[in-house]
Amino acid sequence: MTCFSDFPFPADFPNYLRHSKLLDYLRMYAENFHLLDYIHFQTTVCSIRKQPDFTSTGQWLVVTEKHGEQASAVFDAIMVCSGHYAELNLPLDHFPGIENFKGRVLHSWKYRDQKPFEGKRVLVVGAGNTGGDIAVEISRTSAQVFLSTRTGTWVLSRISDAGWPLDMILTTRFLRSVERILPACIINRIQAKKFGQWFNHENYGLIPVESSWLPLTVNDELPSYILCGDVVVKPNVKAFTETSVIFEDGTVEENVDVVIFATGYKASFPFLEGPFCTVCKSHMNLYKQVFPLQLEKPTLAVIGAVSVNGSILPTVELQARWVTRVFNGKANLKT
Repeated sequence: MTCFSDFPFPADFPNYLRHSKLLDYLRMYAENFHLLDYIHFQTTVCSIRKQPDFTSTGQWLVVTEKHGEQASAVFDAIMVCSGHYAELNLPLDHFPGIENFKGRVLHSWKYRDQKPFEGKRVLVVGAGNTGGDIAVEISRTSAQVFLSTRTGTWVLSRISDAGWPLDMILTTRFLRSVERILPACIINRIQAKKFGQWFNHENYGLIPVESSWLPLTVNDELPSYILCGDVVVKPNVKAFTETSVIFEDGTVEENVDVVIFATGYKASFPFLEGPFCTVCKSHMNLYKQVFPLQLEKPTLAVIGAVSVNGSILPTVELQARWVTRVFNGKANLKT
């Protein structure tokens, strides 16, 4: 389900890939289709600007920098494929007293392994997939791990009831059709009953608050580590002191050594012109979540700036196919 349609995974690859395996696959894909001949490594895109005759040509001037030297080139069309994870979301201004905290503060992007946290008391802020994975891994060698969640989350196992990978059961056209037909309140009730079958999330402090989106965390080990006390679930952080953390339920954890913010990322396109940089940050401003309609010519497309149920690779493949047809004139945008 994750691979590109024109290059299946090798037969010996597991159902769920480690990051190293996925990297191997991407390298094999690039080598198979000779893409390495066209990739400019260690090159920063400084700016993308419309050519003076853009209204007639649709062309763009791209300025890049490599090893301190800048170069420019004119392109007929641009695909922006930097995705969601370009800029760290580190909302420190939402946590009073963090500036006085004497321990170590870092974003999950800087996390590599659990060694620096051995014997430490660690707070992980954010109970998404990244926060859950880090909390479990660190808790194997740390003194104590606290996992703070503002909204709660449904924790699911990678293995479905029948033993199949979870994605193969949840990501189907039939279920998507049902979700489009039934009212949201009924869908939420069905999902809550289904997702709560593995364990009682309320007993674990993870029951999600009502919201317009469904928080899901896939983690086979987190419930066991919570049950054993290695990971302690806490509500949202209210404030920090020099050495402690105060939570919204009034509880206080003393002598906290490290705070890891697993608070995600923000879309960022600093190389685009001012108005297009703002427009592209939200897929709601893009036609089919791909094309900015403010352009006289549809020669700029944003690929992968979407949240999907399932793998991102098949999604961006379909986006890229459609975009190339628009670029070469075989498809038109319906406005």
